[in-house]
Amino acid sequence: MLWLGSSRADVRRFADLARGRVGHELFQIQQGLAPSDWKPMTSVGAGVIELRIHAGEEFRVLCTVRFEEAIYVLHAFEKRTRQTRRVDVALARKRLRDLIGSRRRSQER
Repeated sequence: MLWLGSSRADVRRFADLARGRVGHELFQIQQGLAPSDWKPMTSVGAGVIELRIHAGEEFRVLCTVRFEEAIYVLHAFEKRTRQTRRVDVALARKRLRDLIGSRRRSQER
């Protein structure tokens, strides 16, 4: 599990119940199992999923499972509106783009 940007600190600011559920969902993914509530986030990129955490309030964790070496957590946030804010999608998209660029550069060496 690799946390990009502020995603780990963002999850740590979630309510206790939400943090526990995030941990459980990420563990499920690590075990090769499907999380309990998720959807593909093609607006961010191929292989990106949105974990939906219901714990009084709504929380979301965007991660990618497309790379063999690790699950990368791109972004985590509390969702306050019905539609995911553009700023959240844009931040996750930028972190994914940076990750892909970094992996490409390391393979060229």
